Amino acid sequence: MNLESGVWHLNSQITVAFFANNNLPYKTKNLSIKHLQLIKTIRISFLKFKKNNMIQSKEKIQAYLVGGGIGSLAAAAFMIRDGGIKGSNITIYETLPLLGGSLDAALKDEGYSLRGGRMLTTDNYECTWGLFKSIPSLAKPDTTVYKETIDFNEKIKAHSNARLVDRDCAIVDVTSMGFTMNDRLELFKLTEASEEHLGKSRINEWLSPAFFDTKFWYMWATTFAFQPWHSATEFKRYLHRFMKEFSRIETLAGVKRTVYNQYDSLVRPLMAWLEAQGVNFLTNCTVTDFELKTENGKVAVTGIIYDQSGNKKTATVNEDDLVFFQNGSMTDASSLGSMTNAPKQLTKKDSGGWTLWEKLAKGRPEFGNPSVFNSSIPESYWHSFTVTLKDTAFFDKMEAFSGNEAGVGGLVTFKDSNWFMSVVLPHQPHFAEQPSNLQVFWGYALHPDRIGNFIAKPMSECTGSEILQELCGHLNFDMNSTFNAANCIPCRMPYITSMFMPRIKEDRPLPVPKNSKNLAFVSQFVEIPEDVVFTVEYSIRVAQMAVYELLNIDKEIPPISHHDKSIKVNFDAVIKAFE
Repeated sequence: MNLESGVWHLNSQITVAFFANNNLPYKTKNLSIKHLQLIKTIRISFLKFKKNNMIQSKEKIQAYLVGGGIGSLAAAAFMIRDGGIKGSNITIYETLPLLGGSLDAALKDEGYSLRGGRMLTTDNYECTWGLFKSIPSLAKPDTTVYKETIDFNEKIKAHSNARLVDRDCAIVDVTSMGFTMNDRLELFKLTEASEEHLGKSRINEWLSPAFFDTKFWYMWATTFAFQPWHSATEFKRYLHRFMKEFSRIETLAGVKRTVYNQYDSLVRPLMAWLEAQGVNFLTNCTVTDFELKTENGKVAVTGIIYDQSGNKKTATVNEDDLVFFQNGSMTDASSLGSMTNAPKQLTKKDSGGWTLWEKLAKGRPEFGNPSVFNSSIPESYWHSFTVTLKDTAFFDKMEAFSGNEAGVGGLVTFKDSNWFMSVVLPHQPHFAEQPSNLQVFWGYALHPDRIGNFIAKPMSECTGSEILQELCGHLNFDMNSTFNAANCIPCRMPYITSMFMPRIKEDRPLPVPKNSKNLAFVSQFVEIPEDVVFTVEYSIRVAQMAVYELLNIDKEIPPISHHDKSIKVNFDAVIKAFE
């Protein structure tokens, strides 16, 4: 028997080549029982031999992940869980001292700070929950992060009573979307247009100016951070992906929240699991370039050049090794302010998150076009702010005003705010180790370049104290009694909605470009059909697709839930649009 050649000679007349597939190439009725038993035995032996060879082969594979965001962390987990890669063979490079990418959160000297959180639902986010059904909770190791989240949302159910507030500090009746017939027709046309037809068009090329004064726009735009000049294609994708949310956008009833902020509830448990598997984390480490070679039209990474604590190093990438690259960054060049200082206004020259992608994409159109996303900061930036309180005054007043306890109401948007400001009061504690005498809430504004209603300067120039004064003005709260013991940390993010910039399909690389041998892209700037960027799900789905393709994993990736194909969901949306 010659197993490697896959040929077994039963006798001089019969040659059985059965290792390629499960179908015998001859009629079994002409073979004796003895011969059939031999065939069965050899097939089992060969499959064991093949499996052992695959295991031995995978034990040699080294995987390098450039960027420590949720996409890279998820890719590492999928390689271990589904691909059989040893954790000790996986290395993650991260420029910052903290992993988690845009899902970071930290305690500063003055108070807590987080750049933002992402909306979650259990009606979607198929890959996210598929992953976190495998990751133990840090607080309850005998349960998973998924189960922990589900249990939490059974106790704290989202239902906003004050989704919009007007210039008179009054809660707006949002039972109606505020559509005219023309608004409905325009929205329908955009929703049904093909992505090829939409091309690089902007939302405001499909919707009239009056549409952007509807209650629907105020709620949808602030829930998902859309601007009128953003991509019509991305807007359409959101309408389809979250059609179930369309009919309940006024209460945010479909939104699910993690127990704490998403760094503590998602990133930390995932990191802990990866660390237990032996994954190597290199922080304060910047990858500056890839060594590449091209053979037979395929580009392969052969080396990774990086700087760690001022020392330039090179990691050799062997023939069977894999590289995963988080191209681009929506929180690149972010800056923090304080109660007495506005954040520095950093620009492209201060950024480092785009350089490597630009190098890779030069002369290689299959690797995307980063300039589409990073060339217009005025169209992609906004400000957020995190407030730490040492008393309950603001939370007490907001509960009395809105009728919502913290954690139930979700976003409160001041629709007539020049800054287009929103705040959200999460369930407390919002940080895993937050002292019981502190409370934390978060807010953001989509138009930080405009003069405030109560502060005569743009939000981009405001200190934390001035942001709180503006917020008090919209609620008619007294500043001194409300925020006497408060610390507000503003955050400027010049590229936070850069993935919403108008684009065509070819501007984003595939998870594994067709001309790539061992390089995958895992970020918000990758092209996958139907799904929507600016979500945790997008990063995790891309990671799973990339891992499965490079490792030839024969398992189904959780399909996208097509609620937009449901007759009931469509009927509910139509009813809502005509209320």
